[in-house]
Amino acid sequence: MEGSPGSSSRGGLLSRLVRPWTWSRTGLRRGFQGLVALTVLPLAPMTWAWLTSAAHRVTAEPGTHWTAEVPAMPAALVLGAGVWNGRPSAMLGARLDIAAELYRTGKARALLLSGDNSRKDYDEPSIMRDYLIAHGVPAAKIVLDYAGFDTWDSCVRAKEVFGASRLLVVTQVFHLPRAVALCRAAGLDAFGVGDDSSRDWPFETVVYAVREFPASAKGLLDSVILHSSPRFLGRRETALDRALAG
Repeated sequence: MEGSPGSSSRGGLLSRLVRPWTWSRTGLRRGFQGLVALTVLPLAPMTWAWLTSAAHRVTAEPGTHWTAEVPAMPAALVLGAGVWNGRPSAMLGARLDIAAELYRTGKARALLLSGDNSRKDYDEPSIMRDYLIAHGVPAAKIVLDYAGFDTWDSCVRAKEVFGASRLLVVTQVFHLPRAVALCRAAGLDAFGVGDDSSRDWPFETVVYAVREFPASAKGLLDSVILHSSPRFLGRRETALDRALAG
């Protein structure tokens, strides 16, 4: 009933809750702790990725001797990033250019191209391969992973399906901490090389960088907490072994 004692009591409680200056000292302390938790928790996955990868990544800056900072590894894992009209997207093209340079300078003896081929009309790895062959990388040194549906899947499959133990990871700088952290969580000795897309695509880079917050949370959940299996694991393949032996 309107104006009843119970209604008045509930109204007073609500009024105190929405006016923090009326809280007790204990209530203020707990409210502050809750606010800090709400602020810090979303940053925890990103912090994990950055700290895990901090000593294991470098930016491929044009005009610099960035390859000197990259350790030689048996293979480089190039992560897919969209293809359009039979050609790599601009960002994927930048990744492939880095991969070609790693091969030319002897930093990687084979290239593992991991991308999405979940539909007949969409084939990232094959388009990535064609681009690299056109840029001088021998077909025999290129291995395709058609089930790299996300970064965690690509890392796990590189180890479990293709038998990699040490590799370079090639992507954009905004994605690099997560990519390296996930590959290392998958049991790979991984070092990342990133393209700084902010030079040519500043707006797109900001958009993708913001998406790294939820993506890092998912990555932490998949790799450290749930130890999730890839969407498609499949049997052990020897294509990378042959590429390295040739």
